[in-house]
Amino acid sequence: MRRHLSWAREEPNEPHVATSAVPGPASKAALQRLSKLQDTRAATFVGDYGKSTGNYITDADGNTFLDMYCQIASIPVGYNNKAILEAAKSDQMATTLANRPALGVFPSTDWAQLLEESFMCVSPAGMDMVFTTAHGSDANELAYKAAFLHYARKRRGAQAASQEDLETTMDNMPPGSPDVAILSFSSGFHGRTFGALSTTRSKAIHKLDMPAFRWPRSSFPQLQYPLEKNQEENAAEENRCLWELERTIRTNEVPVAAVIVEPIQSEGGDRHASAEFFRGVRRITTENDVLLIVDEVQTGCGATGSFWAHEHWGLETPPDMVTFSKKMQAAGFYHTRELMADQPFRNFNTWLGDPARAIVARAIIGEVLDNGLVEQVKKTGDYLTSHLKPLAIRYHRLVANIRGQGTFVAFDCPSPELRAELLDLMRLEGVNMGGSGEVAVRFRPMLTLTNRHVNLFLTRFESVLNKMYKKHWPQ
Repeated sequence: MRRHLSWAREEPNEPHVATSAVPGPASKAALQRLSKLQDTRAATFVGDYGKSTGNYITDADGNTFLDMYCQIASIPVGYNNKAILEAAKSDQMATTLANRPALGVFPSTDWAQLLEESFMCVSPAGMDMVFTTAHGSDANELAYKAAFLHYARKRRGAQAASQEDLETTMDNMPPGSPDVAILSFSSGFHGRTFGALSTTRSKAIHKLDMPAFRWPRSSFPQLQYPLEKNQEENAAEENRCLWELERTIRTNEVPVAAVIVEPIQSEGGDRHASAEFFRGVRRITTENDVLLIVDEVQTGCGATGSFWAHEHWGLETPPDMVTFSKKMQAAGFYHTRELMADQPFRNFNTWLGDPARAIVARAIIGEVLDNGLVEQVKKTGDYLTSHLKPLAIRYHRLVANIRGQGTFVAFDCPSPELRAELLDLMRLEGVNMGGSGEVAVRFRPMLTLTNRHVNLFLTRFESVLNKMYKKHWPQ
């Protein structure tokens, strides 16, 4: 039964910015106070989340922005969504918050049902188990542990760990702490914890001064746009990358236990590859007995016009693990029973997720499925890209390489400086957006974005493009 999304009647008619700069004086004052307690240098403005509604975020100054960035791609169905508020106010939530369980040793009576009604309702094909965690980096980190435990189990066979294994691991030395690797791709982003950071390749500043595992990387295709005019060149580029991937797996100085890949390299600049490329990655990992982890932290939960972005690939055999977070408002990874640790407490922590987040995820998934939001994302995404392409022709000095799936869309600016200027001007027009990579502008709206919201954006976007053309390229 399709429901009417309650936010639609409560949203503002359009964005409204009352201050001459963003952040405005109230946001600046709040950030000044906060800066005494935490680092605020990355903050754009201070949100007033009690007043934010649907697709609109309100800041401390009362400015109301159409939010096309959505807490770095993590708000799925609107601010103050009534279904989520109802879940938050439920007796089940109150009990969970007052009595947070250590789920691995004292799971609650309703935990299995919560898993069935939330994460397992949308489990990727081939996955019959879910490992719940705290956040996206944590999800990838624990998936890596699952891969290493699986690799060790294959190597040992039926034998137990030796006394030497038990002694050397306490000194972080092989054979107890073996030299085994996770392979990732150039420009990929998989988090900021130590294992995840060793597979992150998007920006040097993320990794600088941090010790790292010497794990291998392989090239990710750098496609040329428009795709229809560069088919031969892009096919050659993807074949080159697949050849490099297989060579790296086979010749790396230490064994590769798993390959991790994003369906779209989100933090790395919204870099795409074809379904054929990803099918090639799966073929190579299968033939070389290497696990495939698909990082759907940013692409999962419907943003690409499919609940999971890897569903676009048409794989004959599913990935071995799929990690998630962000729009699910919870985190973890899906896997098969085969990848469960051979003993308890080996892949483990105190909380192992949070029932409170599962309650919210259940409400989110219900909103997505009951309201046909994945299909809406397809239609709205098509509408958005069809109107961006003419602007890319008219304003080609500022807008290039339009690409995307669903509303997971991006374009490139000619320089980081012009991108920063564009994003600042868009906020003054009442649209909150963000960048990715060196020069990309990314769209990360909610699944509830409609053509009407797109029209509001387009009017303001063209106004900004006009202003920038007059400033930088006067007639």
